This record gives sequence, structure tokens and C-alpha cells, in this order.
Amino acid sequence: MNKLAAFTLAAAALLASPAGADDLIKLTIGQRGNWDTAITQLGTKAGIFKKHGIELEMIYTSGSGETLQPVIAGAVDAGLAVGTLGAIAAYAKGAPVRIIGAQATGAADYWYAKTSAKFQKLTDLTDKNTIAFSTNGSSTNSVVRAFIDEFKLKARPMATGNPSSTLTAVMTDQVDVGWASPPFGLKEIEEGKTRVIARATDATLVRGQTIRVLVANTDALAKRKDAIGRFMKAYRESIAYMYTDNPQVMKDYAEFVGVSEAVAKRVRDDFFPKSLVDPDEIHGLDSLMSEAVTLKFIAAPLTKEQVAELIQMQK
Repeated sequence: MNKLAAFTLAAAALLASPAGADDLIKLTIGQRGNWDTAITQLGTKAGIFKKHGIELEMIYTSGSGETLQPVIAGAVDAGLAVGTLGAIAAYAKGAPVRIIGAQATGAADYWYAKTSAKFQKLTDLTDKNTIAFSTNGSSTNSVVRAFIDEFKLKARPMATGNPSSTLTAVMTDQVDVGWASPPFGLKEIEEGKTRVIARATDATLVRGQTIRVLVANTDALAKRKDAIGRFMKAYRESIAYMYTDNPQVMKDYAEFVGVSEAVAKRVRDDFFPKSLVDPDEIHGLDSLMSEAVTLKFIAAPLTKEQVAELIQMQK
């Protein structure tokens, strides 16, 4: 073999080598289209994850139950927008999950009804009424249970899936009170078809609490710690980018969700302060633990050792 041929083969082998390839991180993500669940989408579109050597495979789900199961099974590396109480409950049952960051502190979620509904507010609901949440163990599940506990509601909670299926259930009278998160449902409110009757933050327990988290499969975290660490760096950088004046942010989000850029901007500016998506601190852990017991997610509070094992923030 001459020198040129040898050089060509060596170069081809180098190019084919996976050593310089981006690390693939597989994700399940609750509720496609919400501003706070679009972080990885917008960061990918802007090339931020690529810059950190990360390629993402994103699978969207209807809520925490669907998000958690593939993480527990090891089919994906991490899950985003998982209800904190659901994550605590899964860990308490021995599931191989670890919390690696905060996803939402407080919430922009709201509950609504048809404009023709006779009730005006949560406390008007009776045992003949139903109130929606997404899936068992989700943040909307814990908010509804908090509503019921705090306001002594008799309404029956009902799992209705994502905002789209929930709207259908409301408009066809399958459920009385639906749930949504902006931008979903704003059009129907503006058209006078529906009206807001409660916000997640109406529940005292929700205000100032990290109600959704980022979780990773325990084995994936142990074996791919560097890649997951770079994922979190890109995640933070994506959040910073989303709150800049760069017009591409609103253009990309509007296109992703299928709304106008004006609506996209309203969603961010009116409903999602940057503090809501800060990934670096779990807020209200003591009250979350107490709530988890009260709402029967767990039988007893986790010990300090268990909390230290469960929460492994990746910075």
C-alpha cells in the first residue's frame, strides 16, 4: 500500500470513529408546546446542545406517568416536566430515578370551564362535578388534590391527558373543569368559549414550590454523568437564550406551537417569569414532603439520607 492510500484509509477511519460524535441523550418530555417544556426544542434549534456535544432524541408525553415509566425502565436517559410528588413517590417505591434539576417552580397552569357553565369558581363545585388533571402522579394531579384538600371540594378528579384531549372532554361535557397551560386554550378564552375559574397558584401549597422536576435513570446518571452534566449546561444556556431579545426565539417558538409571534411573546412575558424555569434549586422541599404524605403519594417523609440520594442536582 502506498503512502497516499494509507493516509486516505487512516483519514476515513478517523472520520468514521464515534469518538468525536455527539452524545445522544434520550428524553421523555411532558406536554409538548408549553413554554417551560420547549427549552430543549428551542435550545436544539439554536444549536446550543450541539455546541456542548449533545444530540437529543425527544419523545413527548401526556403527563408524568407516561414520562416516568420509560425513565424507570431505562428506555430513555431522562424525563422532563415530571411532577415532583410523582418523582418522590416513584423513588420511595424503589424506582431507579434521581432528580437532577428543577423544571418549574410555581406554575402557569390554569383550570377552566365552558362559558355556559353555571359555576363561577372552584368552591361552587359539587359532588356532581368533575375536575381534570393530566395523568396520575403529574403536577396537575397534585394541584387538583391540593385544590380539593385546601378548599374542601367535593368535585371528583378525572385524568384527561394532555390539554388538547382535555379541551375536547370539556367541550363535549365529559368533564366539567379542564386544565391547560399557555399558550393552549388562550384562543378559546379570547373567543368567549371558555373562562378561567382557577390558577395553579390559587393553591397555597403550589406557590413557591418546585412542582415539576428533571429526573434521570439512576444507571444512566452513573454511567453517563459527563454527558448528562453537559446536557444540563446546555439546558441552562438555552433558558438564558429564551429570555433574550433575539427575535429568533419567538419565531421558533411560534412555529413550534403553531401560534402567532405576538401570542408566543405573551405566553413568555405574561405567564412564565424566568424564575419559574430556574433549574438549580428545589424550592419548598419540606412542604412538598408534607404534601406527599397528606396526599398519600408516600406513607412517611423521606429521611435526610433518602433525600440526599434522590436529589442529585447536576451543575
